Amino acid sequence: MRSIWNGAISFGLVSIPIKLVNATESHSISFRQIHLEDGGRVRYRKICELEDRELTQDEISKGYEAADGSIIPITDEDLASLPIPTAKTIEIEAFVPADSIDPLQMDAAYYLSANGVPAAKPYALLREALRRSKKVAICKFALRGRERLGMLRVVDDVIAMHGLLWPDEIRATDEVAPDTNVTVHDKELDLADALMDTLGEVDLADLHDDYREAVEELIAAKASGEVPPAAPAEPRGGKVLDLMSALESSVRAAKESRGEEVKAAGKKSTVGAKKTAAAKKTTRSTTGARKSTSTAKKSTSTSTSASTTTKKTAAKSTTGAKKTPAKKTTKKRASA
Repeated sequence: MRSIWNGAISFGLVSIPIKLVNATESHSISFRQIHLEDGGRVRYRKICELEDRELTQDEISKGYEAADGSIIPITDEDLASLPIPTAKTIEIEAFVPADSIDPLQMDAAYYLSANGVPAAKPYALLREALRRSKKVAICKFALRGRERLGMLRVVDDVIAMHGLLWPDEIRATDEVAPDTNVTVHDKELDLADALMDTLGEVDLADLHDDYREAVEELIAAKASGEVPPAAPAEPRGGKVLDLMSALESSVRAAKESRGEEVKAAGKKSTVGAKKTAAAKKTTRSTTGARKSTSTAKKSTSTSTSASTTTKKTAAKSTTGAKKTPAKKTTKKRASA
């Protein structure tokens, strides 16, 4: 890594010589401007307005434009001679809890490297003090023509510095918040919590830039004369207007993407309906069987009763038939 700034960390009466290197790098694909008709490069040339000629880099310096339009030249020597302690020193102002820093203030990140063997001991001392205290150091430093606010923290075995925006550089949120009063219901919050739990955590190392990969495939295809890959067709889904439905659909989609079993409410109802229907059929069958049995018993009782009645009737008839001749005989004897 190439250092972009050399100086020292001022830690009370301790001075730690350090080198500043960029902690991040951009992997974005850059494009050149070309003439659409013939593909020729379009270049920007630095032309002096007074002499109307192109200038070399050595002939170019900085200047401040005043209110009346006049230019006040400012050289690197002028900036280096400014009477500020942060010109070549990172001044630590205080140590604060890490969660007291709003991520909105975070700017560019740098690594601080100990500059030379004598710097190793005080460097390690500051690093371990930050690690043990679980705090970060708030500092000021000058870089690229202006003084900046910074934060020092420990990353692995290295002290990292994050440039911080000054508080007055953070815009207020008054004009961004919703204008209307919105009521969020508990059921909606429950579904939002379920969606957050379903999405879970992620290892940032597993995430990658899909857009950059697609651009690289496009460039490779056009360079080899092949047909560039076509964009996938967008799903033609109905527009979900109900927030609850959108949340439920999101939870189901998140579970499906993770390979989890999704039990839709409709399927549960169907299964429940089938079980209920089966239970009803069984109940009806049992009831029907009971009724048939009861009917059969009643029929049997009725038949038995009928048979008994018939027998009684037949017995009475027989008795009556037997009694009738006896009466007649008695009458005859009386008359005689």
